[in-house]
Amino acid sequence: MTPPSAPIVSRKTYVWVWVTLLLLLALNWGLAQLNLGRFNLVATLAIPFIQSLLMILYLMHVRAGPALTRVFVAAGFIWLIIMLDLALSDYFTRGAVPGMMRRSWEHGAWPTPTTEFPAQTPASSPASHR
Repeated sequence: MTPPSAPIVSRKTYVWVWVTLLLLLALNWGLAQLNLGRFNLVATLAIPFIQSLLMILYLMHVRAGPALTRVFVAAGFIWLIIMLDLALSDYFTRGAVPGMMRRSWEHGAWPTPTTEFPAQTPASSPASHR
């Protein structure tokens, strides 16, 4: 039996990544408490992107792994972009269908149902079935 190999990433790197993730978490929470206007969206998306990048590169060992691992990680991200594109293109084009109401995804955009019953014809009245 062969002895286990040396760890891919040192403990110092793990601690550095962990502290960085905690600092980014605190920064994200702090920025959520502020009203930054249009910058809120940029900040709340950029910080988790950096966090996920750190987790993928160091905690999942992609940085020190073989090139084939990087290829499959890239393929996964490409597939994620394709799925997001398909979902968002469906969402954003719902109001663009000819003959349909605009912004039909909003609650209450459909016509309200009526409680009136259609007029009964003599053939469909219950008395004619006797």
